[in-house]
This record gives sequence, structure tokens and C-alpha cells, in this order.
Amino acid sequence: MNAALVDGIVKAVLYEGYMLYPYRPSAVKNRQRFNFGVVYPRAYSEARGGSGTDPWTMQTECLVRGDAQTQCAVRVRFLRMVTRTIGKLRTPANDLASVAGATIENVESLEANGKTHQPWQEAVEEVIEVAEFNLSALSAHPMQWPFRLSLKQEQETIRNERELIVGIILREKASVAGMVELAAQRLQDGVFKLTARIANISRFANSGPATRDEALARSLVSAHTILEVRAGEFVSLVDPPEAFSEFAQACQNIGTWPVLVGEEGQRDALLSSPIILYDYPQIAAESPGDLFDGAEIDEILSLRIMTLTDEEKREMRESDDRARKILERTETLPEEQLMKLHGALRGLRAAKSEEP
Repeated sequence: MNAALVDGIVKAVLYEGYMLYPYRPSAVKNRQRFNFGVVYPRAYSEARGGSGTDPWTMQTECLVRGDAQTQCAVRVRFLRMVTRTIGKLRTPANDLASVAGATIENVESLEANGKTHQPWQEAVEEVIEVAEFNLSALSAHPMQWPFRLSLKQEQETIRNERELIVGIILREKASVAGMVELAAQRLQDGVFKLTARIANISRFANSGPATRDEALARSLVSAHTILEVRAGEFVSLVDPPEAFSEFAQACQNIGTWPVLVGEEGQRDALLSSPIILYDYPQIAAESPGDLFDGAEIDEILSLRIMTLTDEEKREMRESDDRARKILERTETLPEEQLMKLHGALRGLRAAKSEEP
């Protein structure tokens, strides 16, 4: 498997829709984010009527050609929300140790030392790795792989021009608990159906109904599954061989679409993505970097970023570190690189002549 190539595709999937143009929190499209591949806590999902629009599970089923020696590995990658709140000190302080909780009030924004601080939902990447397993053994004994990510809080001081602490940035990661369930079925000699099911069993501290933001804090966001095989190969579900077409049609993929990934022709890795892809997806060589837009219309987005007002750019720069990097990269983009984004034709094939 070409790990670097696969990782590039995975990161593009991870941050699909993370923040959309015009990359400002005040923009309507950025007020409710993270709509792709969200595996919500079971309690939240069931309170909203089940797993239809707010699912608490995600299931991948795929076909593997192998034998008694075939080994598989499964990784679940997702974003974990980081809730960022801004606290303002009623009285500026010299050091954090002297700041008491009672002297801090949460605010919607805080100006300090020429910069505006505001609440936001950041994100960090998480990976759950399941120990390598034998495919034949799994067909006899399904397995469960529980995981739990603990609550974590971090504080950062906000200082004014006199170096006094005037505010606190609190970043909190809520606990997330889940289960990866694996099973295999021997369909015929040398062919297996592999099932990987992700379940979110996170619990809420309060017994009342949870808000969407509270649920997102305990969700697997942009969740997807990476499957690898040794001494075997995956079968394309996009374009399966005729001999396996019925088996492929019987695979039930819920909230995800498995495609072959890596170098063209390799069949040792599969990416099960919450957005529809084709076998062997690639990032365009001309793309200077992520724009968090699945269409990756780099030229249009880059040109539009350049037309933002100074105030809009300021909001973009101060809202999120990833948005700031997009702005900095766009503003320093060489003209020759921008011209490369104008368009490219790929995959042209000679048209077949029609039969008379």
C-alpha cells in the first residue's frame, strides 16, 4: 500500500466541509458544520427518531479474496470536536494561579492586543487501530473492539498590551466511547464477505435532551474506515468482476462507500468513505493545498478568497488556525501556480468507432 497516497486522500475526506467559503464563522453555511460522516451517540440518535438522519452506527461490507493465511487490519479515523469557549476576567491578573473561576464570565467575543477571540468548534484527528486478525478465524468467531477517549481540558491565557491576563481560552474534548464490531462470512471457496461496524455508545452527563453541539462533542465526525489485507486482495464494489457481481450487490454499506485506494491496480487497501468516491481516487497534482471543499474547485475558491475585504480576512484569520493557513497560502500563491489551476484534461480515451 502506498501509505502517503492513501493518507492524502484520507485527509481530504476527514476535512470535507470542515469550514466552507467564505471561511468565516459569521457565514450562514459555517454556523452548522460537520454534516458528513457523523456517527452520533446512541442516546441522541434514538431520541431523534432512530438512525436515519442522525445515525449512531456506520457499517462497511466488502469482499475479500483469500485463504487460511489471509490477514486483515482495520483502522477507524475521525475528527473529535474541541469546544473552544472564551472567558473574560472581571479584573485583569498577573498570573493564572491567582485567577478564580468566579471572576471569569463566558463571552461571545473578546478584543485584546489587536486580536478578536471568539468561541468555535475546533477538531483534532483520532485513530482507532484494531489488532490484525486472521480472516478465516474471524469467520468462525466475530470480534468486538471497544474504545474510549477520555475528557480533556486545556487553558490558554489572553493577555493585553500590558501583558496582563484579561481572558482565558478553554478548550474541552468530551469523552467518546465506541465499539468496532468485526465479522466475516465465507461465501465460497476463496471468497469472504468482511463486515466492519462502528457504534457510538457515548453517554451524556445530564439526563435531559442533548443539543446538537453537545452530541457533536461526543461524536465520531467525518468517520471512515481503512481496511488492509495481506496474502489476499479486495474486490472492487464499484466495478466487480462478473463472477462476484451478485456478492457485491448483496453487501450492505450504511453511511459509507468502500473504494479501492492506492496505486492503480493495487488491491491491498480499501477506503470506506462517508462521501461517494471512485476506485483509486487522487488529489490533483496542481492543487496547492486543502480547501475543505469536496469539489476542490481551487481556482474559483482561491480567486474569491483574494476578493475578501480586509475585515473579512481578519475574521477568517482569527477564527481558526486551518482557515488562517488557507488565507496565508492563497495570498502568497505565485502567479504561475494560480495559472496551473485554470484547468487540466485527464483520462481522455479514443472514441470507439460505431459499427455500420
